[in-house]
Amino acid sequence: MKRAKISKKLLRVFGRTNGAYRLIGEGDRVLVGLSGGKDSLSLVHLIANMQRHAPFSFDFLACTVSYGMPGEEYTALEEHCREYGIPHVVYETGIYDLAEETIRENSSYCSYFSRMRRGALYTFAEKEGFGKIALGHHFDDAVESFFMNMFYNGVMRSMPPIYKADRGFHVIRPLIEARESQLRAFAEENGFATLGDEACPAMRKAVKAPYARERTKAWLAQMEAQDPELFKRIKASFKHIQDDTFLDPERWKRSDLEGKEGDGN
Repeated sequence: MKRAKISKKLLRVFGRTNGAYRLIGEGDRVLVGLSGGKDSLSLVHLIANMQRHAPFSFDFLACTVSYGMPGEEYTALEEHCREYGIPHVVYETGIYDLAEETIRENSSYCSYFSRMRRGALYTFAEKEGFGKIALGHHFDDAVESFFMNMFYNGVMRSMPPIYKADRGFHVIRPLIEARESQLRAFAEENGFATLGDEACPAMRKAVKAPYARERTKAWLAQMEAQDPELFKRIKASFKHIQDDTFLDPERWKRSDLEGKEGDGN
């Protein structure tokens, strides 16, 4: 079987993240979302490499969600997985046709298809008995989501490395501390043909492209160009949260208010 070339730095980031947040361990059955983009390809190859070298045993399966849209083609991706010995399945759905009936007016098609694809992965994982779902979000995604939530939704929220879904399994993000540039370099160094926006059903709809993420990404890129250490400090801040310094009384430590509820003071 062919083996992908993975840089030592990316291997360190991946291994450190897995160890710090205990994402994949002994006996786990992991379903890996594989769209064919650089992020999910990086993820599945890193997980395959871990399976070969880790001092514990686990199983994984790469799953590509088919939207059921005309001309959708995953033959090259299936061949890629065969060449590299990656277990892979294409999960057929009717999401594309369903969108015409269920998407709300003025909703984002990109967000809609992302939610539906996630739901399909959940359904497949639940049906096949997987305990964890691995997604290819990286640190740039987390930072962009943080600022998008703040600027557009009025919420301080990002992407956790692991959380438990309502259906009982855990969703993990093993690349959450990797930079997008590292994953792009990995795909380019290995000469991987990656799927991009052309594989997204939203590109076939007569709707405006989402602007919030692109504006946020461009703003962050401009800031980082002026300050190359920017993302290092953002990562440090994500790990040192002093949440009692904000305007949320539920998070304050106010001993002066203890026992005063309802006493009229």
